Amino acid sequence: MSRGSRIVVVGDVITDVVAVLSGPLATGSDTAAEIRFSGGGQAANTAAWIAAQGAAVTLVGAVGDDDAGRDRVAELERAGVDCAIETHEGHPTGTVIVLTTDGERTMVSQRGANLRLSAGHVDRALAGASDAGHLHLSAYPLLDAASRGAGLRALAAARERGLTTSVDAASAAPLRQVGAAAFLTWVRDVDLLLVNADEATVLAGGLDPAAQARALSATARRVVVKRGAAGAVWADRDATVSAAPTRRVAMVDVTGAGDAFASGLITAWLGGAGPEAALRRAGDLGALAVSTVGARPA
Repeated sequence: MSRGSRIVVVGDVITDVVAVLSGPLATGSDTAAEIRFSGGGQAANTAAWIAAQGAAVTLVGAVGDDDAGRDRVAELERAGVDCAIETHEGHPTGTVIVLTTDGERTMVSQRGANLRLSAGHVDRALAGASDAGHLHLSAYPLLDAASRGAGLRALAAARERGLTTSVDAASAAPLRQVGAAAFLTWVRDVDLLLVNADEATVLAGGLDPAAQARALSATARRVVVKRGAAGAVWADRDATVSAAPTRRVAMVDVTGAGDAFASGLITAWLGGAGPEAALRRAGDLGALAVSTVGARPA
């Protein structure tokens, strides 16, 4: 297992422009919404939720040499995240427009400086985290050719250093574009793979969630299929499958719910929790996330 207690998270740092729509989007016209600007990015969100649980965490990522990038780093540091962030002049900090209504969200993304994340920076950041025991990779760097080298290096360097590893599959649409076979090759033998229902279908076909998890455990040592309010399924290579229902809450904004879920799952599992306990902890944090606007802990 791992040598230290620090969790290193690798992936995107983003400015979220979240619009909670009052009703269905009126294409070509106006739709009233509650709009807020906040820190986002799957990796940054996960790191913030990990820090909120009192765990030592380092975020490895990239921002532009702009006010948005400086703001994103400053708010993460205030949240207790140690930032190993490289700055790229001439490239904007990533931005995502998030349209959310009726429990669904649609994202329009500009990854910006995140595409400049380099394998060399990942190596330097890991070298500076001597107390690291686990590396969590948001798959967004893997899903774009410009940043793929950094994502692949993160997993390879973690293995070289004896760290345990986890990967969040990130998003179904870019998964389809790169193809299931390529992605599963990149994440082979990670200790924990997290996928939502759409991502599981891309990677394992139209099976039931338990069968999808079992199929994917041929690639990753442990697989969790997230099913939103229906709970989650865990499978390992012994074909042990556990399901946990999600606590029902009033849904306000689903942005960041999967990142909160991942943080709870990872910290619980690293702390020695079994599958059912880890899924319960993950579900509790996911429920907390959907009950507030924005992707980070309040």
